[in-house]
Amino acid sequence: MEKLALYADYDRRETHDIFAPGTPFTEGSGTWGNHGVVQIPGRPGDWVFFVTFGQTVGTHAFDEGVSADGVLTWQSQPSQVFAEKRIKEWIKHDELKHSIYLFLRARKGAHYTYLGKLKYLSHDSERENPVYFNWQILDWQMDEPTRVKTGLEYNDAPEVPGPTDSRPIEGLREIDPPSRREGMGETTRKFRAKKADFSASDARNKALGFNGEKSVICFERGRLADTEAKSLISEIRHVAEIEGDGAGYDILSFDPDGTPLYIEVKTTRGHERSDFYLSANELAFFNAHRAQYAIYRICEFEPATGSGKLFILRGEEIANLSLEPMSFRARR
Repeated sequence: MEKLALYADYDRRETHDIFAPGTPFTEGSGTWGNHGVVQIPGRPGDWVFFVTFGQTVGTHAFDEGVSADGVLTWQSQPSQVFAEKRIKEWIKHDELKHSIYLFLRARKGAHYTYLGKLKYLSHDSERENPVYFNWQILDWQMDEPTRVKTGLEYNDAPEVPGPTDSRPIEGLREIDPPSRREGMGETTRKFRAKKADFSASDARNKALGFNGEKSVICFERGRLADTEAKSLISEIRHVAEIEGDGAGYDILSFDPDGTPLYIEVKTTRGHERSDFYLSANELAFFNAHRAQYAIYRICEFEPATGSGKLFILRGEEIANLSLEPMSFRARR
């Protein structure tokens, strides 16, 4: 029996045999033989997406693509609207609880290449018939030989321009924490920016995290330089480098009044709405030191320059985060 492997090629029968063995398959027709989206039998919330670029349905030509950062721009069927059950389900898709498997081919007639599972990023709230989605392809590892083999051409969109600023970006720039938003969709202009979400891969990237922590230490030295705690700058400690990851925080710094501040740094190359991950140890340490604990969330980080955006969460802002368990320890 075929096994599922990242960037391996499959036809529809082989895909059917992986996810629905023992059920009927008809070449070129039926659910597995023809449909673009297939719900996996016995697994509500789990789907297989078959995507072929350059397709048309009636008078509608699908405008779909993948960015170099692994963001899939995808459209539903032209008849579908926001109120449809499937559309609502996909907008609320939680990749921690359910899986959408992406099989993609750049042209009709080719085999499908398995590109990985999908995470919902956004949808265009101003357009339906069809509904436009942005999905992050998780564990995105596309190298140049694989891209050439699949015939994939990246479809990056220009970033939405911000306020003009001719000054070079150095270090971390503090911003306000983003407001809460879930499944609300975006305007067409923002949707087309296709911002990637690297949260899953960045959480495993030790070098990225270490560089983010180093940038925060520089930020803290500058923050305290004009305060009564400037004499404590030399006492700032990179605890994660000295002790490893077991302390429940990464950096010991200080508030302007000299009170110790325990900083947990979360770094991503993605945008400010990207998820981040807290360990049980970090959460326990926060609960024991609420008034002195802060999460420094770095986003759009450039390791080569140590630059990026930073927002800071403290107290109730941390307590009010939406936390979802990803695994459980079991014992008898």
